[in-house]
Amino acid sequence: MEWRADGILLAVRRHGESSAIIEVFTEAHGRHAGVVHGGASRKMAPVLQVGAQLDATWRARLSEHLGSFTVEVRKGRAADAMGDRIALAGLSSICALLSFTLPERAAYPGLYARSLAVLDGLGAERWAEAYLGWEMALLAEMGFGLDLSQCAVSGVTQDLAYISPRTGRAVSRSAAGEWVDKLLPLSPALEGMANGLTDVIEGLRVTGHFLENHLAPSLGDRALPAARQRLVAALVRAAQDRG
Repeated sequence: MEWRADGILLAVRRHGESSAIIEVFTEAHGRHAGVVHGGASRKMAPVLQVGAQLDATWRARLSEHLGSFTVEVRKGRAADAMGDRIALAGLSSICALLSFTLPERAAYPGLYARSLAVLDGLGAERWAEAYLGWEMALLAEMGFGLDLSQCAVSGVTQDLAYISPRTGRAVSRSAAGEWVDKLLPLSPALEGMANGLTDVIEGLRVTGHFLENHLAPSLGDRALPAARQRLVAALVRAAQDRG
Protein backbone atom coordinates (compact mmCIF):
# COMPACT_ATOMS: atom_id res chain seq x y z
CA MET A 1 0.00 0.00 0.00
CA GLU A 2 1.37 3.41 -0.96
CA TRP A 3 0.27 6.97 -1.63
CA ARG A 4 1.92 10.36 -2.02
CA ALA A 5 0.35 13.74 -1.27
CA ASP A 6 0.91 17.23 0.05
CA GLY A 7 -0.24 17.60 3.65
CA ILE A 8 -0.23 19.78 6.75
CA LEU A 9 1.80 18.40 9.66
CA LEU A 10 -0.59 18.39 12.63
CA ALA A 11 1.31 16.58 15.39
CA VAL A 12 4.63 14.91 16.20
CA ARG A 13 5.44 12.57 19.06
CA ARG A 14 8.56 10.57 19.80
CA HIS A 15 8.45 6.86 19.07
CA GLY A 16 11.18 4.70 20.56
CA GLU A 17 14.74 5.98 20.66
CA SER A 18 15.07 7.51 17.22
CA SER A 19 11.73 7.58 15.41
CA ALA A 20 8.62 9.75 15.54
CA ILE A 21 4.94 9.22 14.85
CA ILE A 22 3.42 12.08 12.89
CA GLU A 23 -0.10 13.07 11.86
CA VAL A 24 -0.55 14.63 8.43
CA PHE A 25 -3.77 16.16 7.09
CA THR A 26 -4.14 15.69 3.33
CA GLU A 27 -6.96 16.46 0.92
CA ALA A 28 -7.69 12.86 -0.11
CA HIS A 29 -6.57 10.87 2.94
CA GLY A 30 -7.68 13.09 5.81
CA ARG A 31 -5.82 12.90 9.11
CA HIS A 32 -3.31 10.10 8.63
CA ALA A 33 -0.66 8.85 11.05
CA GLY A 34 2.58 7.03 10.36
CA VAL A 35 6.12 6.48 11.59
CA VAL A 36 9.07 8.55 10.41
CA HIS A 37 12.18 6.48 10.95
CA GLY A 38 14.89 8.73 12.32
CA GLY A 39 12.26 11.38 12.97
CA ALA A 40 13.64 12.13 16.45
CA SER A 41 17.06 13.05 15.09
CA ARG A 42 18.51 16.55 15.09
CA LYS A 43 18.59 16.47 11.30
CA MET A 44 14.82 15.99 11.10
CA ALA A 45 13.91 18.62 13.71
CA PRO A 46 13.63 21.48 11.16
CA VAL A 47 11.50 19.26 8.91
CA LEU A 48 9.00 18.02 11.48
CA GLN A 49 7.69 21.39 12.63
CA VAL A 50 3.96 21.46 13.35
CA GLY A 51 2.15 23.44 10.68
CA ALA A 52 4.66 22.69 7.93
CA GLN A 53 3.45 21.77 4.45
CA LEU A 54 4.98 18.41 3.60
CA ASP A 55 5.44 16.27 0.53
CA ALA A 56 4.59 12.98 2.23
CA THR A 57 4.78 9.40 0.98
CA TRP A 58 3.07 6.75 3.09
CA ARG A 59 3.78 3.04 2.78
CA ALA A 60 2.48 -0.05 4.60
CA ARG A 61 2.15 -3.75 3.89
CA LEU A 62 -1.59 -3.62 4.60
CA SER A 63 -3.93 -0.63 4.58
CA GLU A 64 -4.91 -1.10 8.23
CA HIS A 65 -1.29 -0.92 9.40
CA LEU A 66 0.19 2.24 10.90
CA GLY A 67 2.75 2.36 8.12
CA SER A 68 5.66 4.73 7.64
CA PHE A 69 6.19 8.16 6.11
CA THR A 70 9.03 9.65 4.16
CA VAL A 71 8.68 13.42 4.04
CA GLU A 72 10.16 16.55 2.54
CA VAL A 73 9.29 20.13 3.44
CA ARG A 74 7.43 22.13 0.83
CA LYS A 75 6.76 25.10 3.09
CA GLY A 76 7.71 25.78 6.69
CA ARG A 77 5.35 27.99 8.67
CA ALA A 78 6.44 27.90 12.34
CA ALA A 79 9.67 29.84 11.77
CA ASP A 80 7.84 32.55 9.82
CA ALA A 81 5.28 32.91 12.62
CA MET A 82 7.82 32.89 15.44
CA GLY A 83 8.01 36.66 15.74
CA ASP A 84 4.23 37.10 15.79
CA ARG A 85 2.57 35.90 19.00
CA ILE A 86 -0.91 35.72 17.49
CA ALA A 87 0.21 34.02 14.28
CA LEU A 88 2.14 31.36 16.21
CA ALA A 89 -0.80 30.79 18.58
CA GLY A 90 -3.14 30.57 15.59
CA LEU A 91 -0.99 27.99 13.83
CA SER A 92 -0.86 25.87 17.00
CA SER A 93 -4.62 26.16 17.54
CA ILE A 94 -5.51 25.10 13.99
CA CYS A 95 -3.23 22.07 14.04
CA ALA A 96 -4.29 21.04 17.57
CA LEU A 97 -8.02 21.31 16.80
CA LEU A 98 -7.67 19.34 13.56
CA SER A 99 -5.74 16.62 15.36
CA PHE A 100 -8.33 16.61 18.15
CA THR A 101 -11.48 16.53 16.04
CA LEU A 102 -10.84 14.74 12.75
CA PRO A 103 -11.50 11.01 12.55
CA GLU A 104 -8.56 9.09 11.15
CA ARG A 105 -8.35 8.61 7.39
CA ALA A 106 -11.60 10.40 6.55
CA ALA A 107 -11.29 12.93 3.72
CA TYR A 108 -12.51 16.51 4.24
CA PRO A 109 -11.36 18.27 1.05
CA GLY A 110 -13.29 21.48 1.74
CA LEU A 111 -11.90 21.81 5.25
CA TYR A 112 -8.42 20.96 3.98
CA ALA A 113 -8.58 23.79 1.43
CA ARG A 114 -9.86 26.23 4.03
CA SER A 115 -7.18 25.19 6.55
CA LEU A 116 -4.51 25.67 3.92
CA ALA A 117 -5.78 29.16 3.08
CA VAL A 118 -5.90 30.27 6.73
CA LEU A 119 -2.44 28.90 7.47
CA ASP A 120 -0.99 30.56 4.37
CA GLY A 121 -2.53 33.85 5.50
CA LEU A 122 -0.98 33.80 8.97
CA GLY A 123 -0.22 37.29 10.21
CA ALA A 124 -2.17 39.05 7.46
CA GLU A 125 -4.51 41.92 8.22
CA ARG A 126 -7.91 40.66 9.44
CA TRP A 127 -6.44 37.17 9.86
CA ALA A 128 -8.35 36.71 13.12
CA GLU A 129 -11.62 37.02 11.18
CA ALA A 130 -10.47 34.32 8.76
CA TYR A 131 -9.62 32.11 11.73
CA LEU A 132 -13.12 32.60 13.18
CA GLY A 133 -14.60 31.59 9.83
CA TRP A 134 -12.37 28.52 9.90
CA GLU A 135 -13.71 27.47 13.32
CA MET A 136 -17.25 27.85 12.01
CA ALA A 137 -16.34 25.66 9.03
CA LEU A 138 -14.82 23.06 11.36
CA LEU A 139 -18.01 22.96 13.44
CA ALA A 140 -20.11 22.59 10.29
CA GLU A 141 -17.97 19.72 8.95
CA MET A 142 -18.27 17.92 12.27
CA GLY A 143 -22.07 18.28 12.33
CA PHE A 144 -22.38 21.21 14.76
CA GLY A 145 -22.70 24.13 12.36
CA LEU A 146 -24.40 27.40 13.28
CA ASP A 147 -27.59 28.39 11.44
CA LEU A 148 -27.75 32.17 11.26
CA SER A 149 -30.14 32.38 8.31
CA GLN A 150 -33.34 33.13 10.25
CA CYS A 151 -34.86 33.26 13.71
CA ALA A 152 -35.47 29.80 15.15
CA VAL A 153 -38.63 31.05 16.91
CA SER A 154 -40.37 33.35 14.43
CA GLY A 155 -38.65 32.65 11.12
CA VAL A 156 -37.81 36.33 10.51
CA THR A 157 -34.49 37.22 8.93
CA GLN A 158 -34.13 40.74 10.37
CA ASP A 159 -32.81 41.95 13.73
CA LEU A 160 -31.11 38.65 14.58
CA ALA A 161 -29.28 39.29 17.83
CA TYR A 162 -28.75 35.99 19.66
CA ILE A 163 -27.86 32.34 19.20
CA SER A 164 -29.36 29.39 21.01
CA PRO A 165 -26.60 27.68 23.02
CA ARG A 166 -28.37 24.37 22.50
CA THR A 167 -29.16 24.35 18.78
CA GLY A 168 -26.80 26.94 17.31
CA ARG A 169 -29.72 28.69 15.59
CA ALA A 170 -30.21 32.45 15.49
CA VAL A 171 -32.88 34.20 17.56
CA SER A 172 -34.25 37.68 16.86
CA ARG A 173 -34.23 40.41 19.46
CA SER A 174 -38.03 40.49 19.63
CA ALA A 175 -38.36 36.71 20.01
CA ALA A 176 -35.76 36.33 22.79
CA GLY A 177 -38.25 37.16 25.54
CA GLU A 178 -37.56 35.73 28.97
CA TRP A 179 -34.76 33.53 27.57
CA VAL A 180 -32.54 36.47 26.67
CA ASP A 181 -30.12 35.93 29.58
CA LYS A 182 -29.52 32.33 28.52
CA LEU A 183 -28.80 33.09 24.87
CA LEU A 184 -25.41 33.75 23.29
CA PRO A 185 -24.79 37.12 21.59
CA LEU A 186 -24.70 37.03 17.80
CA SER A 187 -21.50 38.88 17.05
CA PRO A 188 -21.41 40.57 13.61
CA ALA A 189 -18.10 38.76 13.10
CA LEU A 190 -20.02 35.47 12.82
CA GLU A 191 -21.71 36.91 9.73
CA GLY A 192 -18.47 38.24 8.26
CA MET A 193 -19.06 41.84 9.36
CA ALA A 194 -16.56 42.31 12.18
CA ASN A 195 -15.95 45.88 13.29
CA GLY A 196 -12.68 45.24 15.02
CA LEU A 197 -10.98 42.59 17.12
CA THR A 198 -13.54 42.79 19.94
CA ASP A 199 -16.25 41.46 17.62
CA VAL A 200 -13.98 38.57 16.60
CA ILE A 201 -13.29 37.68 20.24
CA GLU A 202 -17.02 37.72 20.96
CA GLY A 203 -17.53 35.41 17.99
CA LEU A 204 -14.82 33.06 19.27
CA ARG A 205 -16.63 32.82 22.59
CA VAL A 206 -19.63 31.49 20.68
CA THR A 207 -17.68 28.98 18.59
CA GLY A 208 -15.78 28.04 21.75
CA HIS A 209 -19.09 27.20 23.45
CA PHE A 210 -20.00 24.76 20.69
CA LEU A 211 -16.51 23.30 20.48
CA GLU A 212 -16.38 22.72 24.23
CA ASN A 213 -19.97 21.79 25.02
CA HIS A 214 -21.09 20.00 21.85
CA LEU A 215 -18.18 18.82 19.70
CA ALA A 216 -15.73 17.77 22.42
CA PRO A 217 -18.28 15.65 24.38
CA SER A 218 -19.16 13.83 21.14
CA LEU A 219 -15.52 12.70 20.92
CA GLY A 220 -15.30 11.30 24.45
CA ASP A 221 -14.18 12.61 27.79
CA ARG A 222 -11.44 14.94 26.53
CA ALA A 223 -10.86 18.63 27.04
CA LEU A 224 -10.29 20.99 24.13
CA PRO A 225 -6.62 21.52 23.27
CA ALA A 226 -5.06 24.24 25.40
CA ALA A 227 -3.64 25.79 22.23
CA ARG A 228 -7.03 27.27 21.38
CA GLN A 229 -7.34 29.07 24.70
CA ARG A 230 -3.82 30.46 24.27
CA LEU A 231 -4.89 31.96 20.95
CA VAL A 232 -8.00 33.55 22.46
CA ALA A 233 -5.90 34.93 25.34
CA ALA A 234 -3.40 36.41 22.85
CA LEU A 235 -6.23 38.09 20.92
CA VAL A 236 -7.70 39.51 24.14
CA ARG A 237 -4.31 40.98 25.09
CA ALA A 238 -3.96 42.47 21.60
CA ALA A 239 -7.41 44.07 21.84
CA GLN A 240 -6.51 45.52 25.25
CA ASP A 241 -3.23 46.89 23.91
CA ARG A 242 -5.10 48.65 21.12
CA GLY A 243 -7.39 50.22 23.67
